[in-house]
Amino acid sequence: MSNVISVENLGKKYLISHQGREPYMALRDVLADGARAFYRRLFSPGTSQADAQAEEFWALKDVSFEVKQGDRIGIIGRNGAGKSTLLKILSRITEPTEGRVRIKGRVASLLEVGTGFHPELTGRENIFLNGAILGMHRVEIARKFDEIVAFAEIEKFLDTPVKRYSSGMYVRLAFAVAAHLEPEILIVDEVLAVGDIQFQKKCLGKMEDVSNNEGRTILFVSHNMAAVQRMCQKALWFDNGSFKSTGPVKEVVSQYIQSNRNNMLLWKQKSKVRDKHAIILEVSIVDANSNSISSVTTGGSLRVKVVVEILRPNPFMQLSLALLDENGEVITDSSTLDDGISIGGKRGVFITEIIFPTDILLPRTYGIKAMLWIFQEGIVDCCDSLYFTAIETDSLCNSNPGGRPGLVAIKCHWQVNTESVIGL
Repeated sequence: MSNVISVENLGKKYLISHQGREPYMALRDVLADGARAFYRRLFSPGTSQADAQAEEFWALKDVSFEVKQGDRIGIIGRNGAGKSTLLKILSRITEPTEGRVRIKGRVASLLEVGTGFHPELTGRENIFLNGAILGMHRVEIARKFDEIVAFAEIEKFLDTPVKRYSSGMYVRLAFAVAAHLEPEILIVDEVLAVGDIQFQKKCLGKMEDVSNNEGRTILFVSHNMAAVQRMCQKALWFDNGSFKSTGPVKEVVSQYIQSNRNNMLLWKQKSKVRDKHAIILEVSIVDANSNSISSVTTGGSLRVKVVVEILRPNPFMQLSLALLDENGEVITDSSTLDDGISIGGKRGVFITEIIFPTDILLPRTYGIKAMLWIFQEGIVDCCDSLYFTAIETDSLCNSNPGGRPGLVAIKCHWQVNTESVIGL
């Protein structure tokens, strides 16, 4: 297939200003600054105060890649890696400082809530406005109008100015317009995370449909690695404005996740905020002698030690431990509520140990995450995810000769009637 996007040596530079004084100045300071600026223009025309207080920042540097028609590309990386800057350049919202971009076909972008919408216009009017921006005729937009409205599920508010829409309604309508007005290239940023889970699944299904059945190209930015792997064939990993890795999506996502893991298997609280009900001070994966470990056997148990400080006692406070897969998705969790225990009954520092059976684990990498919460009030505090490796032993996980698929191994009880049933 032919290339629809070609990026060559792309770079984007910003100037970061550093404020040298308070943002609010007296009249005498304004007059003094004006006099100094006039002096510099007369005797040093090549410099300015802005130049002296500005720092160069390259959001993108020497980026080159090609995208073929029908490709589904996931763009991943930490916050500030340059992902959104790249999409804004591809969407022609901003210009590159250096390099060249060639795009073949119409581009529809969903970058931020409300991008491309006029707040004073109604939902109906914005559908036609977006279509016109994409270069479509009114007849084409009208033909797709009912599908857009049905997908967005905003029929009741169609003639309401979009400035009165919630962020979720904005996203529903914006995605529906972008996906249905037949662009050759669809660019979607993390904005889908604003929508509810049901609508996110609906959007992912629609993107798969337009890519597989209609041959459109999709660039998808997300911090949800499970969604990226489901949606995309390839991935581009950005780090500090440049490529870190590119290739098949599973390989690149695995590299990215591995790079962000805490290898010490010990998490300590760094924040000094003490206005909460309670804080998690330390989380570690340990053996029976309380020594930190990096792996467990699939036929034993997982022991997690959590140190908690209760600052404002609450009898409804609970401590939970979630078991995560490699992508950070929750497989299962357990809380002190399971044993009828309340951890927040009195002030002080407490050590809690949770013992989790590992006979359900398969030989792969898993994560854990501890969380304090209060019933009907929400999360009080949580820790970053810690990861460990499950090592295969003679247990349920390898009872199948060809290996057992899935995330966990659950022992079920079968009943087989060995007598033949006549008449079936």
